[in-house]
Amino acid sequence: MKKNLEQRGAEGWSNWQATARPIKISPEILAETLRGGQAFRWRAVEGEEGVFQGVWAECVGRLRVGPKNVLEWSAPEKLEKKVAGVVEEYLAADVDFEKLADTLPWRTDEILAARIRAWRGLRLLRQPLGETLLVFLCSSAKQIPHIMQICEKMAEKMGEPIWEEVHALPTWEKLAEVPEKNLRACSLGYRAAFIKQTAMKLAKEPGWEKRVHAMEYAEAHGWLAELPGVGPKIADCVLLFGAAKYEAFPVDTWILRAMAERYGLQGWKPGQVAQFGRAHYGRLAGLAQQFLFSGERMEKKGK
Repeated sequence: MKKNLEQRGAEGWSNWQATARPIKISPEILAETLRGGQAFRWRAVEGEEGVFQGVWAECVGRLRVGPKNVLEWSAPEKLEKKVAGVVEEYLAADVDFEKLADTLPWRTDEILAARIRAWRGLRLLRQPLGETLLVFLCSSAKQIPHIMQICEKMAEKMGEPIWEEVHALPTWEKLAEVPEKNLRACSLGYRAAFIKQTAMKLAKEPGWEKRVHAMEYAEAHGWLAELPGVGPKIADCVLLFGAAKYEAFPVDTWILRAMAERYGLQGWKPGQVAQFGRAHYGRLAGLAQQFLFSGERMEKKGK
């Protein structure tokens, strides 16, 4: 059967196709899911409205919203088979996030209810754990565009080529061999020392990713927090976006401000706010956090 014109991919790219488990999503929610602080290697494709190109692990892919608001993906023809095998896992296609959001305490929390209404369909990506740890170690005191630039520099200078001029992020094994000055050349500043120290420690911990996945949230959080440069917020980000531990509640500047202004938690420290978030929102606190995070950022931008 011939593919119609709107199903054909760009030259050198596979045809557009939905995941085996269809994902319903709007263009606005797709953009926020990809560019809202969960991942840092997605960009809008110039000249292709609503199309995003991203890199994760050793994969390159494109995403868009197709007919009937169903998410579709495409990959370089040379990588199509590889991407097809992992794209559903990356997108957490097996998770019904709207159903999960409905179990959050929005019925007694109008603040959360308003955020869920505004961002209905927002999803959490399920990213490679090691890569998630690396990008969030790069993120300390940085805004999203700066983190994206750092990630690209690291990939270009130290990562393995994937396709054409696209490189993967360096592995932790590679980073253990890289001089710290090479990391500083990627605009990492003081973060370079933390990344180098963490790489050296992880080099002595083969299989650490599987062990962290198998741990309960509290144990996994404590284990990550012992790594150089990994504070409570970074540990929570890594567990939420890289290990699907949805009880994690990352507290950054946006969330600290939101909880102070919306819930009256002025003067509370990040650790206290994180504990409140887990207690108030329950086992899906991290999903609630993402609704709050997206809502605060867009509201401050006047959108």
